[in-house]
Amino acid sequence: MARTADGTANRRARRRRQQRRRVALGIGALVLVLAVVAAVIALTRGGDGTDAVVTGPAPSTPVSVPPTTATTLVASPELIAPPASADAATTTLTRVERALRGEDRDRDRLRALGWEQQLAYRQLSNHGDWIPAVVAALPADVRPWVQANLDASAALSKLTPPQTSLPDWTILAPPPADAMRGYYAEAEQQTGISWAYLAAIHLLETRMGRIRGNSTAGAQGPMQFIPSTWAAYGNGGDVNDNRDAILAAGRYLKAAGGPADMDKAIYAYNHDQGYVVAVKAYAQNLLDNPRAYDGYYQWQVYYRTVDGTVLLPEGYTTGGPIGPRALPPA
Repeated sequence: MARTADGTANRRARRRRQQRRRVALGIGALVLVLAVVAAVIALTRGGDGTDAVVTGPAPSTPVSVPPTTATTLVASPELIAPPASADAATTTLTRVERALRGEDRDRDRLRALGWEQQLAYRQLSNHGDWIPAVVAALPADVRPWVQANLDASAALSKLTPPQTSLPDWTILAPPPADAMRGYYAEAEQQTGISWAYLAAIHLLETRMGRIRGNSTAGAQGPMQFIPSTWAAYGNGGDVNDNRDAILAAGRYLKAAGGPADMDKAIYAYNHDQGYVVAVKAYAQNLLDNPRAYDGYYQWQVYYRTVDGTVLLPEGYTTGGPIGPRALPPA
C-alpha cells in the first residue's frame, strides 16, 4: 500500500510539473504574439500617436486622377464630374447645400463645394426631366434653397442666347470674399439697399467681378454700367473697381425705387422680368443664410456658344495663353 501510494503521488507530482511547463510555454507564446502586434502598430503610427502614412514603391508611370463627385480639394472644376443621374443630383445638392451653410469655413473646402454646386445646377439645366424627381426627393430643409436656384436658372435661360463667337473678355480672380462682403455692407449702410441684392446682381453681371470686358450694349465694369449711367451715379470713381461699382449700384437702385420697391429697382437695372426673378431668388437664399454667399462666390464663367458651352477660367483672355476649356461630360 505504501509503495502504491508513493507511486501515485509521484505520478501526480510529475503531471503537475508538466502542466506548469505547458502553461508557461503558452504564456510565453502569447507574450511573443502581443509583442509582434505592438511592433506592427508602432511602425504604422507616428511617434506622437497620430496615424502615419505607409507608402509603397513609386509607380513607374504617372497615375491619372479621375473626376470625383466628393468634396475633395481639387485644383479646378474640370476635375469634378457633374452628377450622372437624378438620384446623384439629389445626393450632391443635399450634401453641398448643407455643407455651404455648415460650421466648417475652410476656404479650400468652400471653393470645391461652390464648384460642385454650380456644376450640379448646370447638369440639371441640361436634364430638365430630372428636376421633378430631384425636388421631390430633397430633404425639407434643402428644398427651398435648391428651388430658389432652379427658379433663377429657369428665369435666366432665355435672357442671353448662344453666341457665335467667344467674347473679348479677360477673366480675373475676384477680390477676397470678405472684402466684397464689406463693400456690400458699406453700400447697404449708405443707401438702405440690402447687401443680398447687390451680391446677387454682382453674381449675375460678372460672376463677382471675374469678367473684365464690355457687354454687347457697351456696359462696363463689375456691375455693368453704361457710360451715361456711370457718369450720374459713379461719383467720380473707377467703373472697373469693385468697391466703386458696388457703391454706385446701391445709389442707382435707391434712385430707382429701392429698397421700398425692389422689383421696380431691379427692373430699372435690367429691363427683363426674368432678371428680376433671378436676382430676387439668389438674394432670398442670401437673406435666409448669408453663408450661401460662399458658394456663389466660387461660381465660374461658363459661356454659351452655338457650338456648345465652354468654361472661361480665371486667367483667360482673348488670344492669350489660357484658352476656353471643354466642360465635363453632361
